[in-house]
Amino acid sequence: MVTTRHFFDRELEGLHHDLIKMGSLVEESIEKTIVALKKQDIDMARDIFKNDDVIDDMERSIERKCMNLIARQQPLAKDLRVISTALKIITDMERIADHSSDIAEITVRMSNQKYIKPLIDIPKMAELAKEMVNKSIDAYVRLDLELALSVCKSDDAVDDLFFKIILELINLMKNDPKTIEQAIDFMFIAKYLERMADHATNIGEWVAFIITGEHEHLSRHIKRD
Repeated sequence: MVTTRHFFDRELEGLHHDLIKMGSLVEESIEKTIVALKKQDIDMARDIFKNDDVIDDMERSIERKCMNLIARQQPLAKDLRVISTALKIITDMERIADHSSDIAEITVRMSNQKYIKPLIDIPKMAELAKEMVNKSIDAYVRLDLELALSVCKSDDAVDDLFFKIILELINLMKNDPKTIEQAIDFMFIAKYLERMADHATNIGEWVAFIITGEHEHLSRHIKRD
C-alpha cells in the first residue's frame, strides 16, 4: 500500500517535471523571439503567439495540480511553501512568455524596415534573461539557495544593458529625428527584456522563501507589474 507521504512526494515530483517543461518552453520562447527579431522572420514571430497559448494552458494545468495537492494532502508548512511558490513561479513564467509575444508583435510591425542600429546588446539581454529563467527553475527543483541568489544578482547586469541601450537610442533620436519611431520600438523591446529578468528574479526570491521561510526583495528594485 502506498503511504500518504510517498504519494505526496510522487505528486510533487510530477509538479517539478511540469515546471521544468514550462520553463523550457519559456526559454525557447525567449530564444525564438530574438532570432525572429534579428532575422526579421514574421513566421517565427507568429509561432511565438501560438507558443504563448501552450504556456497559458500549462499554467492553468499546474495551477489545478497545486490546488488539488493542497486540498487533498493538507501539506505541512515547508511543503505548503513549495506548492504556493510553484503558483507564484508559473505566474512569473507566464508573464515572461507574454513579453516574448509583445516583442514578437513589434517584430512583425518592423519586419519591412531597415534597422537603425545593429542588434548587439538586445540579444545579450535576451540571453541573460533566458539563463536566469533556467537557473531559477533549477534552483526551485534543487532547493539551491546559492543558485537562487545568483539569479537575483544577475539582474544588475541586465539593468546595466538596459540603461546602455536606452542611452544609445536617445542619442540616435537626438541626432536623427527619422529614427524616433523605430527607436521607441527598440526601447519597448529592451523594457520587455528587462521585465523578463525581473520575473526571473522574482522566482529566485520565492525559492529563497521556500528555504529560509522569509521573502525578501534581493535585487536593487522591488518587482511589480
